[in-house]
Amino acid sequence: MNSTDPTHSPLRDVAQNPEATARYLADVQRVLLDIGKNLETLAIETQVHLRDTHVEGDRWYHARLRALPVERALGNVLKNLKNLTEGLEKSAYKRRAHDEAVVNTVRERKEKELEKQRKKNPPQLQAAPDPHQQGAHSRNIGYGEPTSIYDLGNRESA
Repeated sequence: MNSTDPTHSPLRDVAQNPEATARYLADVQRVLLDIGKNLETLAIETQVHLRDTHVEGDRWYHARLRALPVERALGNVLKNLKNLTEGLEKSAYKRRAHDEAVVNTVRERKEKELEKQRKKNPPQLQAAPDPHQQGAHSRNIGYGEPTSIYDLGNRESA
């Protein structure tokens, strides 16, 4: 697509590449964190000003009670901003994990197909020779048959 196409979106290219998505989300997160610093400063300055605003006839806690709704609202904004930045970080991670899952899915499907083919056509195994049919020449001299220490035959004792 060319950039003169009215349906072309630059974010489409970013969405198709996990590294570009991570860079874009990191840039947005950086901007939001800068805004968050400014909002924290604003919240502190607002709190100081509102709690210092007294009206004649107030008791000491009246200014604080009037300031609480504003402080709570700014606090909620800061909390939502923190959740937003954490969500951006999580989204970048999930985007990368998605591409890895797609690659792994293709590999796992190939492995399953190979395993299915192996099950359909198992390799032909040769039967083991029966030791009793081979005669005295290749008599089993191993530990499989019970012997006594006096019947060692041509073996030596330890």
